Amino acid sequence: MKAPPKEAGEKLLVEAAQKDPRCFGELYQAHFEHVYAYVARRVRSRADSEDLTAEVFRQALANLAKFEWRGVPFRAWLYRIAANAIADRWHLRSREQGSPAADNPADLKAQIDLEGAETRARLYRLVESLPSEQRRVIGMRFAEEKSIREIAQQMKRTPGAIKQLQFRAIRNLREQLDEKPGRRTRKAHG
Repeated sequence: MKAPPKEAGEKLLVEAAQKDPRCFGELYQAHFEHVYAYVARRVRSRADSEDLTAEVFRQALANLAKFEWRGVPFRAWLYRIAANAIADRWHLRSREQGSPAADNPADLKAQIDLEGAETRARLYRLVESLPSEQRRVIGMRFAEEKSIREIAQQMKRTPGAIKQLQFRAIRNLREQLDEKPGRRTRKAHG
């Protein structure tokens, strides 16, 4: 099965960066905002968000040779690195403050659910398969965290129309998520 154009382009970027680390800048540019937003939603301070985001990309560059393309967006790998960096930071701070939660690192690592990362990657692929307007609404609503009103203004639609698009998109995603991963999914409703 041929990879979608966006996915194929990302795969080529990863392969180029694996051969020549100077090409990593394009991956950094493509994913910085998403990784920063992911980290910022999980830590308290802006300084920590900036430090952790920098650490994510440092680790990604250092371990890029180990990355294997499996059809999952590169961003999912970056999110996993970010989750581990956040957990490590929390663990270190807990230990420094003498928190008993720091005594069992296995409990902390268990919170980083790899199955959850795989589900999120599958959801990402399913969102990419939605009709363009539904995909746009979902991206703006949940990735960009815009309000219904902001989306309506940007798309020049009524808030009711945006709510309907969001409802249909979520219904389509639920239906597809309920299907077994190996089975062919029905075409998304427009």
